[in-house]
Amino acid sequence: MAADRHDTPTPPPGAVDMSVPNPARIYDYLLGGAHNFAVDRETADRVMAAGRVGPKIAWANRSFLRRSVRYMIAEGIDQFLDLGSGIPTAGNVHEIAQATNPAARVVYVDSDPVAVTHARQLLAGNDNATILDADLRDTDAVLRAADATGLVDLSRPVGILLVAVFHFIPDSADPAGILHRYCDVARGGGLLALSHYTDEAYTAEKRERSRIGVQEYQQRTRTAPVPRNGDQLNELLAGLDVVEPGIVWAPEWRPDPGDEVPDDPSETEIRAMVARIPAH
Repeated sequence: MAADRHDTPTPPPGAVDMSVPNPARIYDYLLGGAHNFAVDRETADRVMAAGRVGPKIAWANRSFLRRSVRYMIAEGIDQFLDLGSGIPTAGNVHEIAQATNPAARVVYVDSDPVAVTHARQLLAGNDNATILDADLRDTDAVLRAADATGLVDLSRPVGILLVAVFHFIPDSADPAGILHRYCDVARGGGLLALSHYTDEAYTAEKRERSRIGVQEYQQRTRTAPVPRNGDQLNELLAGLDVVEPGIVWAPEWRPDPGDEVPDDPSETEIRAMVARIPAH
């Protein structure tokens, strides 16, 4: 992880509190990106040291994103709604999708000013992709804004992406309600990709290390990740048809030829799945 280089675009004045680390910028750092601040890098290093984990979690998520988008393209999906998209780095949804189908359309959604500012710069000149400055929890506002872009037609099949973001939605915010609101308005059906942090394979020792790491993360970011196990995720997806191989560890979800699946894929601490959204 190298990371004193810093070429973050300047967001609107007062939009970013540089004293508070941010999950999107921490994720960018773990992926080797440059759009993060010193406080994000310090927090990531401290949390990883406390939990004795490395950036493999972020990379497992990113690899799943790549494979799930390719799967959706192969299934005929040509429009995507990427909720909680984070800071653009190598292998974005529009790059993956448009490499196969140049006409594929992507609407990104994020509320982090750095993510939004950088994405707007990255997407300048791409008429088939845009980003909305919005909180994915405000489903009605997101859906109105997405419709206004003209890039997403929910009467046709759509790919909805919730990758490495839903574990930041506490139970008190009704994560199932949020997820099903997006799926319910997708009248043409489509596919949902979801990856989620879990502690279900932790040993007692690892659980204690993780508790310390999560406590450190929460104190610094003011955000607490919520681990959910396979049964909880299955309940979250009630009414959707989970495609093979089901709810699995991220590296096990339809690995590409040549992909390295760890001997113990649970070390990635990420469950991944794709489900069919019924048309109605």
